[in-house]
Amino acid sequence: MRAVVIGTGPAGITAAETLRRLDPSGSVMALTTEPFPPYSPPAMADHFLTGREAPLYWKGPDVAERLGIDERRTTRVMGIDADAHEVVLADDVRIGFEGLVVASGSRLYAPLEGADLPGVLDFKSLRTATEMFGRVRAGEVTTALIVGNGFIGIELSLLLADLGVDVTVIGRRNWLMPRVLDPETSKVAEAALTKRGVTLRLGVEAQAIVGGTSATGVRLVDGTLLGADLVVAATGVKPHTEFLGESGIVTGWGVHVDDRLSTSVAGIVAAGDVAEAADRFTGERYVHAIFPNAVAQAPIAAANLLGANLRYDGAETMNSLKHLGVPIVSIGTIDSPDEILRWQDGVDLRAVYLRDDRIIGAQLAGDIRAAGVYRSLMLRRQPVGHFGSRLVDPGFGMADITFDALRSGDLTGSAV
Repeated sequence: MRAVVIGTGPAGITAAETLRRLDPSGSVMALTTEPFPPYSPPAMADHFLTGREAPLYWKGPDVAERLGIDERRTTRVMGIDADAHEVVLADDVRIGFEGLVVASGSRLYAPLEGADLPGVLDFKSLRTATEMFGRVRAGEVTTALIVGNGFIGIELSLLLADLGVDVTVIGRRNWLMPRVLDPETSKVAEAALTKRGVTLRLGVEAQAIVGGTSATGVRLVDGTLLGADLVVAATGVKPHTEFLGESGIVTGWGVHVDDRLSTSVAGIVAAGDVAEAADRFTGERYVHAIFPNAVAQAPIAAANLLGANLRYDGAETMNSLKHLGVPIVSIGTIDSPDEILRWQDGVDLRAVYLRDDRIIGAQLAGDIRAAGVYRSLMLRRQPVGHFGSRLVDPGFGMADITFDALRSGDLTGSAV
């Protein structure tokens, strides 16, 4: 097959690698706007802190050459002509395909006045991150404002603080990462951030990024003006779907895919941050923009493009903060539980969210070893009411569900 992959992020390069492995006589072209080899976004923080390149270029900087992938960097896709089976580039350059993988990833989403000012940076791409840390290392940045208190904003605040920058995080909600953490778990993260020297301004809303020729600060809704050498937008991400308008591919927030990761157009699949797939637990369509989902979707999408009939079980909601000094893991959802079980001793915390006697989400801080057990119980939709409050005891884990399975005669229940 003559295959084209749009994007070389985790989903794109994994799909390209799978296509080469399963169809060695075919050809694979990978298109990316980036000037860098395929890299792992979760490894960027470690890269800028330590300078190590191996974790960043997780497939090796020579992956395309090594696997025989025709990689085209700094290439922008303008559209897809599905009828002609062509990808349209700038200046109406066209590339034909027999099969297409849309793995175009996501971009910064900042619905904020002044977000397009020169000097407003983000931590979404290696290109803008390199510019940001170039300024830090050149001594141009001693203070920074981060607009957004989600996962990216928190990770970046820690990195900048470790490099000696005076960092302030601005968040509209009263606690950190409100989409994935409950207020109690957030307090653990807040304490760790404050201890690391990060200033938190929560429960306040940014109205605009201000500046003349470049960004110099943020104006809050109440009129307060905050100034800094560096302004970072970390308000969220949006899938790269802007080039799909005339393609016939159905999109919502992202590209709609079925349980085979096929789009609405035959011969075109999608994976990664751009794919709006069903949630494995709730069944609701959603963009699950995290690394594990991207690398799980890509091989299935690529194999199905070649004629396989593999089913994708659905994406998961899972987040992990590893650089706080206190590990925190969140899985599933915290929305509309019937019951919440909670245990806490200092920074060690366990919270399990239940609905209809089944786990719908869990949060752990400090000792996170039981995260895999909770995830297994949640995905299997196993009733857990008989465990009672013991479900969140610090010793609860694999031994408990194995014993429970043996006692009930369900030997398959011990598998995690």
